[in-house]
Amino acid sequence: MSASEPVNVRVLDREYTVGVEADGRDALMSAARLLDTRMREVRGANRMAAVDRVAVLAALNLAHELEQLRNEQGRRERELARALGELQRRLDAAADVG
Repeated sequence: MSASEPVNVRVLDREYTVGVEADGRDALMSAARLLDTRMREVRGANRMAAVDRVAVLAALNLAHELEQLRNEQGRRERELARALGELQRRLDAAADVG
């Protein structure tokens, strides 16, 4: 198990120090950039918007997107399982004929 190391990230012009394993640093930095972008989109031109409100709305938007992706993945997995089952039935039928 790797040791956690501190990494500084900037989100909405504020700096945060987060502990992360060395092999997760790039993913953390990417996530911080995504969050920063989303928070800036939510805040828009309203520079006076409360940071906590902006953060919650950005997090809610990201969580909604994640849930949609999970649902889509589940649907694709069910379709794949159905198609593989059908192929297996066809192979079994072909083996019975031969």
